[in-house]
Amino acid sequence: MTLEQFRLDGQVAIVTGATGGLGSAMARAFAAAGAHVALADLPSRRDDAVRLTGEVVEQAGSSGTRAIFVPLDVTDLAGIEAAVQQVEAELGSPDVLVANAGINIPKPALEVAEEDWDRVLDVDLKGVFFCCQAVGKRMVARGRGSIVTIASQNGVIGYPYRAAYCAAKAGVVNLTRVLALEWAASGVRVNAVGPTFVDTPLTRITLANPTIREDILRRIPLGRLGTAEEVANAVLFLASPAAGLITGAILLADGGWTAI
Repeated sequence: MTLEQFRLDGQVAIVTGATGGLGSAMARAFAAAGAHVALADLPSRRDDAVRLTGEVVEQAGSSGTRAIFVPLDVTDLAGIEAAVQQVEAELGSPDVLVANAGINIPKPALEVAEEDWDRVLDVDLKGVFFCCQAVGKRMVARGRGSIVTIASQNGVIGYPYRAAYCAAKAGVVNLTRVLALEWAASGVRVNAVGPTFVDTPLTRITLANPTIREDILRRIPLGRLGTAEEVANAVLFLASPAAGLITGAILLADGGWTAI
């Protein structure tokens, strides 16, 4: 095996939720591996995304890597199709999809309102499925492609104040397995990465609570939070030819939390 098997030179990768802490690290990792990157995120995040496209290309050096911003609200099904069409027009057919866009509304289960539940499930599960469907039908038609969904360790364990989030991420875990089974014969691989707590804008409010932070660190055998770059490395591996025999897998980048 050579390190070339981890390269994605000339491939087209779509990263949803690309301006967030995890998404931006993934975009940088894919560009560094030689891929052209479509940074898909909400129209309201255009300025951040455009800035990131410039940084991604600059960091990739003279490899010819391209990066574009694609406005995308994953709860807008027509918008998903339009976003994929834009990627095809500007970069080419997608070889990789990272279904990363997600939210969390932490609340005690007894206080979760219907709108809270619907919002989390719409973004974290429904949005993931329909992004996978839109890109997957193109990959199936071409006979190749790699999809990585971003689940969570909370997709395989429970954690307080995350009823909707845990339910959605558990759905992503099993959705990943179903898509892997259905599309394997067409040469399309589908895997998931399940991170532990990582210091990102999504988790910052939670981690600012000293009691919760201490509880989290106590549950992680490695004794520390994950980094966005570590999660991005796991995603890049699953997307790359180095993981060519892997599909339907849930790679838990959790510092050993779920091993207990």
